[in-house]
Amino acid sequence: MGTMTTRVVKGALLLTLAGLVSKVLSAAYRIPLQNLTGDLGFYIYQQVYPIIGAAMILALYGFPVAVSKLAAERSKHNHPIAYREFHMPILIILLMINGFLFMLMFFSAPSIAAWIGDVQLERAFRLASFLFLLIPIISVMRGVFQGKENMKQPAFSQVLEQLIRVSIIILTAVYIYVEKGDIYRIGEAGVFATMAGMAVATIFLAIAAMKAPRQNSQSIEKRKVPWRHYVYICVTLGLVASLNHMILILVQLADVFTLVPNLMEYGLAPVAAMEAKGVFDRVQPLLQFGVVFGSSFALSLVPAVVKENENKKSGPLHRSVEEAVSFSFYIAAGAAIGLIVILPETNVLLYMNKDGTGSLQVLAISILLASVAITGCAILQGIGLYFQPAAWIFSAFVIKWILNEVFVPKWGIFGSAMATVISLLVLCCLVFHTLHRRLPGLSLFKKVDWKAFVIACTGMAAYLSIIKYALSPLIEPSRLGLAIYVPFLVGSGAFIYLFLLLRNRAFTEKQLRALPFSNIVVELGRRAAKK
Repeated sequence: MGTMTTRVVKGALLLTLAGLVSKVLSAAYRIPLQNLTGDLGFYIYQQVYPIIGAAMILALYGFPVAVSKLAAERSKHNHPIAYREFHMPILIILLMINGFLFMLMFFSAPSIAAWIGDVQLERAFRLASFLFLLIPIISVMRGVFQGKENMKQPAFSQVLEQLIRVSIIILTAVYIYVEKGDIYRIGEAGVFATMAGMAVATIFLAIAAMKAPRQNSQSIEKRKVPWRHYVYICVTLGLVASLNHMILILVQLADVFTLVPNLMEYGLAPVAAMEAKGVFDRVQPLLQFGVVFGSSFALSLVPAVVKENENKKSGPLHRSVEEAVSFSFYIAAGAAIGLIVILPETNVLLYMNKDGTGSLQVLAISILLASVAITGCAILQGIGLYFQPAAWIFSAFVIKWILNEVFVPKWGIFGSAMATVISLLVLCCLVFHTLHRRLPGLSLFKKVDWKAFVIACTGMAAYLSIIKYALSPLIEPSRLGLAIYVPFLVGSGAFIYLFLLLRNRAFTEKQLRALPFSNIVVELGRRAAKK
């Protein structure tokens, strides 16, 4: 039993690490992409990205989780994972779901392109619809491996998929830059790159599956296929629960439809409006980085919530929920505040000018709100609520859309930044209200040491401001100088923030164990607390 538990923990850790690497790759490539194709090329790619991102999430997190749950259920009841009773029925269900998504996207592509005011994107939207047809096979393969507690192959396939995808996108951007090619091809290249990544990952998983031990088909007893149960799990875990991973993508989707038309109403010419959206999207890689670190470590505490919920122990359950939320709050708040302070220098380093800095600083608040919302939604799903968090996430999308229509014609991209922050704030309030109603007596921010938090935030902000004041005149306005200066600000600022939190005993040891290099961090925390 101990060996099995260790294997499960190591497998889950490997899958989490692969997810982190994939998310970092998925965020990092957009910086050279913008540098090579400019704000207009970045706008084109970002218009198509929400569809690409949604397809990737369904293939990485949505349907594989549903399939793995069904596979684990069969293993638990000593039922074989057979082709006739398992693989084929689930493949049919996923083909029907994704086939519907394909047809919806394929036939509505012309209307979408006309709606957003850029008919040249119709081809990219149509191509993107084919991504949904690749999802069923790769999802079944990943899900079966995970259901058998074999996380190695899904983890490697995830990283391999991202490496292929990122490489093709960057190579295409280089080609367009050198050959002065049609800049609209970058949107189509993003789709082809994702297809290639999924295809290579599928081949990798197929080879791994062929090498795996096979069951003796003669010993398999034929049973009735539980179609209704399969459909329910595929819909709830595959589609509904995966919306938790799509919060930022849905916000970007609202911008796809509303930002450029409303920027034109604000007074910008069509090309200028497109470039302005490209400027607004500059912060997306940084938001993704922040949200990854603001929520991923906190999400590692959610299994404890699930366990306590199953044990029906309200006291430990409340403590686990409070620790997960407060941990996400600490990390995400530090990332948001730090980014706001150093964003002028970061904007120049990454994108060669300070365009849109004020609006992007407002948008940086989204790191905190999105991270806490993702953690809260994951907790709700952990205690058995799937449709309510999904409804709140969709509500945030609608609010963002409406506020864009109101704010952007008046304030430009600053209005869109405000719309994003307000919609995510409403989402947090809805999620917290649901948690309080579901778990009476819960005090979500009870574990937050507000004194330690204020000291850490003030100390980090003061440190960064002093360093910027002292060193900025010495740093030449070049990317080479900034390439050393900005990482120094990020690393030293994060160290000051973490040290002050540790010094004032803000974290519990359970929270510290969720951090990378936890043994070192725990020892550092003990020493800092003694000073």
